[in-house]
Amino acid sequence: MTSIAGKVVLVTGSNRGIGQALVEEALRRGAKRVYAGARQPVDHPDERVTPLTLDVTSATQIQQAAAEVGSLDVLVNNAGIALYDDLSDRSVLERQLAVNLFGPYDVTRAFLPLLTRSRGTIVNNLSLNAFAPLPIIPAYSISKAAAFNLTQSLRALLARRGVRVHAVLTGPTDTDMTRGFDIPKVSAESVARAIFDGVENGEEDIFPDPMSGSLAESWRGGAVKAFEREWAAVAGAVPVPQ
Repeated sequence: MTSIAGKVVLVTGSNRGIGQALVEEALRRGAKRVYAGARQPVDHPDERVTPLTLDVTSATQIQQAAAEVGSLDVLVNNAGIALYDDLSDRSVLERQLAVNLFGPYDVTRAFLPLLTRSRGTIVNNLSLNAFAPLPIIPAYSISKAAAFNLTQSLRALLARRGVRVHAVLTGPTDTDMTRGFDIPKVSAESVARAIFDGVENGEEDIFPDPMSGSLAESWRGGAVKAFEREWAAVAGAVPVPQ
């Protein structure tokens, strides 16, 4: 289990919504340093916060950010986009895969040496759409399903390095991303609290709101989760390539 107190935390997509709430929650829990990554970072009154220019689709910015951060305990891959579509335009799918799948992949790879050194933690903010698509945003749903599989794969592969990997299966949250949805939503602040609660409690898969929480018990005790653990055990038995 990972306590946030005294730790160095990096949050991508930190300039609004859940990302902004995660920065504030990390500070409230006593983080030593919070790197607030965003395409257009903003100054923060707390001296523990370091704004970081970080577009997760830019290899150059990712490498520059990795060079600027001297140590890291917790990486929160939060940056994401959701676009309305009907799968008729391949470019929409490619754009969302670039941010929601390859963004976390590239950021994780860049910061993995620091996380391995600290035996740190990766938190990927996903969506309930990873389980079932919402037909008005199918490309987003596809990208989140792929990102969930990435998270499960990293969890198994990085366990031998002492790096923990958490998936956050978020339900409808009151942010700019869900502004067009006339459905019940929870606050970004409550989601941020639940995310770090889950990290500190050692929950592999975090269900941070009432809608997602209604699936938590059936998921954790279900056949698919058991199958994930079986495959992870196989990965753990395979020698690491030298």
